[in-house]
Formats: sequence, structure tokens, C-alpha cells
Amino acid sequence: MTTTTEQQTWTIREVAEEFGVTHRTIRHYEDLGLISPERRGQQRVYRRRDRTRLALILRGKRLGFPLEEIRTIIDLYDRPRGKASQLEYVLSQIDERRADLEARRRDLDDALSELDRWEERCREDLAKLS
Repeated sequence: MTTTTEQQTWTIREVAEEFGVTHRTIRHYEDLGLISPERRGQQRVYRRRDRTRLALILRGKRLGFPLEEIRTIIDLYDRPRGKASQLEYVLSQIDERRADLEARRRDLDDALSELDRWEERCREDLAKLS
């Protein structure tokens, strides 16, 4: 970590270690325009804004948001209503994501119940054969 009188900076190695991701992952997000570190020759220099954006990207990924939705959420912060429009959009996306996850959970519960019934029938049939 480098500290200047203006602003603290980090290297790609430091950022990757902090967030538990690979350099390749960070470069991928940079290629997509989700983060934009400063360049000093061949070296990437990350500032607080880049780290904040990376944290939002990784949180969104953990919650199952596609990268384009994450981009929209991040980009909203830079628009006129900034944080308010970003939060309103995130809330609508959370509602959609929650509904999707709850439907998946119901599907998983149904599949597990079916597996339980099938396992029971298999065990009963095996017991009859013994």
C-alpha cells in the first residue's frame, strides 16, 4: 500500500490479496470497464474508488447478479441523483433476485423430497431382494 499526501493507493497484488481474487479476475473487470485503475507505465495503481467498486462487484456476484446488472448499479452512483437512484435500483433488483432464489429453493426442496421418496423405494426393493 502506498500513501501519498493526496490519496492512498494499492497495487494489483495488494487488491487481489485483500479481496481473495486473482490478478486475472481484476484484469477481467478492468477489461469490462467495471474498474479503471490509473496506469503508471505498465503498473496498475488502485485507489479507494476502485476498491469500493471491486467490493460492489464481488458482492453482486456472490448474490448472483449478472455483471451487466452490477455495471448498472455501479454506474448509477455517478449520475445526477447518485446514491438515491442507485439505492432505488438496487432495491428493485433485490426484490427480483429474492423471488428468483425463493423459486429455486422451492425447486430444490421438491427435488430433495423426490430423492427421499426414490431412495426409500430403492431401499425397500433392495430389502425385498435380500
